Amino acid sequence: MNTNLDALLTALYVHLDDHVLPSREQPRRTGRPRLLTDAELVCVAAAQVLLGCDSERHWMRAAPSRIGHLFPRLPGQSEYNRRLRDAAPALQAAAMHLARALPTWHERLRLMDGTPVRCGASRTTVNRSGLGELAGYGRDASHHSFYWGAKLMLITTAEGAVTAFSLAHPKELDERKQALHLLHVRRCAPGPCPIVCDKGFAGAGIEAAAAAAGFALVRPALKGEDDDGRFPGWLRQRIEAVIWTLKNQLGLERHQARTTEGLWARTCQRVMALNAAIWHNWLIGAPVKRSLTAYDH
Repeated sequence: MNTNLDALLTALYVHLDDHVLPSREQPRRTGRPRLLTDAELVCVAAAQVLLGCDSERHWMRAAPSRIGHLFPRLPGQSEYNRRLRDAAPALQAAAMHLARALPTWHERLRLMDGTPVRCGASRTTVNRSGLGELAGYGRDASHHSFYWGAKLMLITTAEGAVTAFSLAHPKELDERKQALHLLHVRRCAPGPCPIVCDKGFAGAGIEAAAAAAGFALVRPALKGEDDDGRFPGWLRQRIEAVIWTLKNQLGLERHQARTTEGLWARTCQRVMALNAAIWHNWLIGAPVKRSLTAYDH
């Protein structure tokens, strides 16, 4: 039994059931009753990625021995997979609520960056995949390579909590358009604030549009521009570390999604697990708020 993970799941369930996903307000459905409420499902989904189980099939075999003492009524693999695909709104609501419950939500500073989420590596996968509505060919400038997948845009606090995110087709919405759409649609901060980003967001058009929405973009100087040396490069490393955590520690790079709904649900699942760990680290006074080592074994 892992007491650190137990404490996180217990606190998360109580908080979600009381404030975000109360089970008493869920409408009754025809047919066999569900084994898990939405709050319980969110907790089970968080435990899956925190423990490094990328496959739902493997997770449903391991879950009774890992969290069965907390959730004695666990569904089968097919029901869990179906519930998880349908639970994207609940996972997203939980992730955003936890971000707003953190003390750092009120900081007037945000970090923003985009990263590719690869969905296939062969032409056969491209032709047969059900991800065509969201996935497409794009270029990963950081690694000087092309990929087939979706583009994930993140806005985070300085400590790493995700306050807004979106997935987009890399050709239908380029990085700048996706960032502007995210700034206008999602409430990523309590008020106007500067956003630290990279050179990819340079341009008078995007800077003016972001300023009209109340956000000043802070980026490195381009070649030919005056560089005063005051760009906070150490903050850029923060969001790179957040992306690494989502894609490697929490398994977004190994999402195994086959449909658009599945990819979005798995992305929400990873973001929610990261925000839940940071939220619980604040509750217990952990020295490193973005550390997952207390919950991944």
